[in-house]
Amino acid sequence: MSFGDPNNPYGQQQGGQPGYGYPQGQQPQGQPGYGYPQAPPVQPYAGGFAGGPTEMPGGVKAARVMLFVIAGFQVIGSVLFFLTGAAISKAQDNPALKDDIQFKDLADFPTGGVYALGVAVLLWGVLAIFLGAKFSSGGNGIRVTAMVFGIITAVLGIYPFVIVGLAHTVLAILVAVFVGKSDGGAWFNRARH
Repeated sequence: MSFGDPNNPYGQQQGGQPGYGYPQGQQPQGQPGYGYPQAPPVQPYAGGFAGGPTEMPGGVKAARVMLFVIAGFQVIGSVLFFLTGAAISKAQDNPALKDDIQFKDLADFPTGGVYALGVAVLLWGVLAIFLGAKFSSGGNGIRVTAMVFGIITAVLGIYPFVIVGLAHTVLAILVAVFVGKSDGGAWFNRARH
């Protein structure tokens, strides 16, 4: 029976040989086997160095821009709410429209509610601007708030404003995803000096 070349390190070893150059039972412990280099110790992700990333990752930059775009949409929406409230108020005073059946439902809606919705939309835009501005210096609380903001904005963009809110929904989902990724976590949890 042939075992091949006894000097071939990749071939089948003949029976009884524990290792090259060491008697049986005396092979040193803790050293890697022949031909296998030892890997460096595994370090937790910190952007390649101990302090964390020094430049904002691309996904976080994109989320920041998307927050500013959402804020712009919110300002436009609040202006439309204020204009609608003013138009309803003016139309309620018109005696010719008081007998119109189609206008009756609109006239019953309180203008104060329309103005309150306009203020709420404007404040939501201010929150988006605040979050976007805090991305460069904020910590994990800003990250979590931006993720919650994105999720709530996406839900509100789907339900009451299906067509108009489509852009809000897409942008808000992207904000939540980009901020929630691991490089976003590394950015918001970095060491600050």
